[in-house]
Amino acid sequence: MVMLRYFFLIILIVSASCQRSEQAMPAKKGGQQNVKQQSSSYTIGNGALLSTRFTSFTDLKTIIKIEYRENIPGTVRSGPVKNEVRLTHVCGGHEVISVLKSGLSQTDFVNARKGNVWAKILLGLKCPYALLNKNDLANIENLGRRRPWIYGMGDVAFYDLAENMVSHISDEDRVLIPSEDLSEKGYLNTFNHIAAQAFMTSVFSETTADFVADVHELFNMPELITGNFTEVQLNDLSEGPVDNYVDMINNEWGQELGKILREKYAIDRSTHWTPQLMADYLNDIQNYHSWALQIAFHPFRPSNDVVIRFSNKINKILEN
Repeated sequence: MVMLRYFFLIILIVSASCQRSEQAMPAKKGGQQNVKQQSSSYTIGNGALLSTRFTSFTDLKTIIKIEYRENIPGTVRSGPVKNEVRLTHVCGGHEVISVLKSGLSQTDFVNARKGNVWAKILLGLKCPYALLNKNDLANIENLGRRRPWIYGMGDVAFYDLAENMVSHISDEDRVLIPSEDLSEKGYLNTFNHIAAQAFMTSVFSETTADFVADVHELFNMPELITGNFTEVQLNDLSEGPVDNYVDMINNEWGQELGKILREKYAIDRSTHWTPQLMADYLNDIQNYHSWALQIAFHPFRPSNDVVIRFSNKINKILEN
């Protein structure tokens, strides 16, 4: 994954929460232009992508380079593997690469949780990374789920942050946005993936964020590894490979953003999240979306209920 620090720092400095950024994407020194941009119906995207803007799997392949590979050696994180898919997205000379390898999925973790102690031990043997990082993974699960019985009535999660970002889209832009882009698979899905991955990367690590993304996508569609899709899957734009591959690319952009914000705010596991810090962090994510998707936003404020609730939640989780 290519570091994009110079690129993102410029965006975060010049962007304003309620103002479109008209900045052109800077050229990367020595950048590889290894994805041939063909004619496509896709009309926006300086990084983050909207799955609702793609009309077919063929259309997606004009924007994302997709490579299927076999007999790839495993790692401690993924375990023994045989196949992988490698996605490359190039934007103005900058590139992100998402690699998904065959291995354990979210289903395996759910089954181990429901099973006996031996099922849990077997999972740990198959995936040592999950065992070594079980506390971080449990904390991420709590951040990604509403748990009012633990964190009180009105508890919020990553999804709620994304919903608020959609509601923050300016009225001027909203009237011009196609209805499908305002659906669950449009801006909401893109904002959710990028915000969640940014937080995971800033607070925990890029490797952990990537691990969570991988087990989730394998749960959604194992065929993503091989490309052996049925016609039904290829034609299903909302749940098929188009949607999942867009999610994978957006995860990468979210991780890159998370690394920049971690450095900007000196974030680590011991950080105390004040409402001001949370609002600033969320506004920087919106600044990125404003630049990437060419839409304006109303800002988050420290007094917003979702800001206060998520600040309290993340502090409680990290203090344990």
